[in-house]
Amino acid sequence: MLNKSKCLSYCLKWAYSFNPEFYNFSYLGGDCTNFISQCYFAGGIEMNYSLNGWFYQNLNSRSPSWTGVNEFWNFGTENKGIGLKISPCDIKDLEICDVIQLFNGERFFHTLIVTDIKDGEILVAAHDNPAFDTPLLSYGFSNLRCGKVSS
Repeated sequence: MLNKSKCLSYCLKWAYSFNPEFYNFSYLGGDCTNFISQCYFAGGIEMNYSLNGWFYQNLNSRSPSWTGVNEFWNFGTENKGIGLKISPCDIKDLEICDVIQLFNGERFFHTLIVTDIKDGEILVAAHDNPAFDTPLLSYGFSNLRCGKVSS
């Protein structure tokens, strides 16, 4: 079960820096999904070490779903075993620690975690452009997908 308090604490601690226990993928396509995966792991979601699972051991031993935007979503929405599970939802149903992925007209390119919702405004955290409690609407995107996260 996702411990939202632990997830958010980790998110706040590392939103503006990089945990040295994990590789910084900023120069290898981006660090956003890596950071969000770390937040969920810190929140108690178990890694899934299956062939097509969701896990990280080091740069050379990790699943594509740990760091890839689409792979993360596909694993989470299709996973029936242990680890990350994502149930697609409407934006109005988002809660703290749920996930959002942004679409730029060609592809889904960025993964964010909901850190708060104040007066209907969704606030998020992310890496690549380090952010915590940043308004979702400050990002440039043409569409998005939202998901409720569980384990």
